[in-house]
Amino acid sequence: MKKVLILGAGMVARPIVTYLLKQGYFVSVADLVKEKAEELTKGYENSQAIQWSVDNETALDSMVKEHDITVSLLPWMFHVIVAKYCIKHKKNMVTTSYVKPEMKALDTAAKDADIIILNELGLDPGIDHMSALRIIDNVHAKGGKIEEFYSICGALPAPEAADNPFRYKFSWSPKGVVMAGNNEANYLKHWKNINVPTADLFKNPLTVDFPQVGKLEIYPNRDSVSYIDIYGIQETSTIMRGTFRYPGWCETLDAMKALKLITSDSYDFTGKTYAEMVAMLIGADSSADIIRKSAKFLNISDDAYSLKALEWLGVFDHRPMNRQTDSPFEITSDLMISKMELGRNERDMVVMQHIFLVKNSDGKKEVIKSSMLDFGTLATDTAVARTVALPAAVGVEMILAGDIKAKGVHIPVIPEIYNPILNRLEDMNIKMVEEFNLPINQMIG
Repeated sequence: MKKVLILGAGMVARPIVTYLLKQGYFVSVADLVKEKAEELTKGYENSQAIQWSVDNETALDSMVKEHDITVSLLPWMFHVIVAKYCIKHKKNMVTTSYVKPEMKALDTAAKDADIIILNELGLDPGIDHMSALRIIDNVHAKGGKIEEFYSICGALPAPEAADNPFRYKFSWSPKGVVMAGNNEANYLKHWKNINVPTADLFKNPLTVDFPQVGKLEIYPNRDSVSYIDIYGIQETSTIMRGTFRYPGWCETLDAMKALKLITSDSYDFTGKTYAEMVAMLIGADSSADIIRKSAKFLNISDDAYSLKALEWLGVFDHRPMNRQTDSPFEITSDLMISKMELGRNERDMVVMQHIFLVKNSDGKKEVIKSSMLDFGTLATDTAVARTVALPAAVGVEMILAGDIKAKGVHIPVIPEIYNPILNRLEDMNIKMVEEFNLPINQMIG
């Protein structure tokens, strides 16, 4: 029986654990909180739960050695440590995280060990790469060219659950969602590099009408330009990877950033109220009438939507924070978590869409759209958990079966990886719906 080691029993772990157990693999789940691992493996004889801390490299060494493949669902900063032990013991590895330079640097060592370290095998990154490449490779095979490309993804509450002013609820790493608001972005539009500093990330969002969902806004996601080479579309004049949010999020997050509410800088907040924190951050003389003072600082109306959302969140409250030296990011994100967690029976959803402007070999142009909409609940599996974990599960299965021949550090952008995984995901009702020959006016931007 092949043995799989899963590191981390967090919010997206259940679907991959369940899938692999049902396929008959022996699955070990290691987590700092053993009870979380036990919950995932309960009822399966072909499993074990392990209490393990990421700083225990001796135990990690032993666990990697004893298993045929390791899946790291840990925070990204721990993947390289895990990878080094996988190389040492010549064991394959899968992650759902972005490849960092430190991981790329292990490519030669992984090849020398005759293993694959397959990263970005989740949702975004993951399904986005695979579904985009399926269309891009098909266009190229027919002699066509990609002139413009937008790839957008979002993890959101279903419309009926989007019932707070942020129109957002957490179904995955809450701190990660808020932290992403501090990113910069870079994309290409009509051959011009557009650099978006973090202060402007949420300004001027694009909008689309997504089927069954309605109006959604889009803000740019990290560095899009590097994907020109990754996707092999050097001919494109435009490429932007973006994030979907309901209207209201971008306006509110823009105000939060300007008020310094998600900065990681440390301050002494001993004895202060939430309103006094805001007053300190904007240099106000006191916390009295803090909403009006915040509006003046932001140069917006006192009754702006963003201020009403922040009032609902509680950052203007005159109640003690009970904090000492801390960062506004930690305080604000904790407030958001306390008020914006997805209810057990509420649905979350994943929305993804690729939009291409294609010039075919006969010179005619068309718009191609590829869209996915997936729903889930905490009571079953969230849409986020399904779409992140199941691509990784299928990848593990393929590697163990010897169906992936590539060695070294990879992401799923080659046909031998992405075609079988996409086909298997369709069997599990995770499917991109593709529309061809749409008119030019269907492009966004």
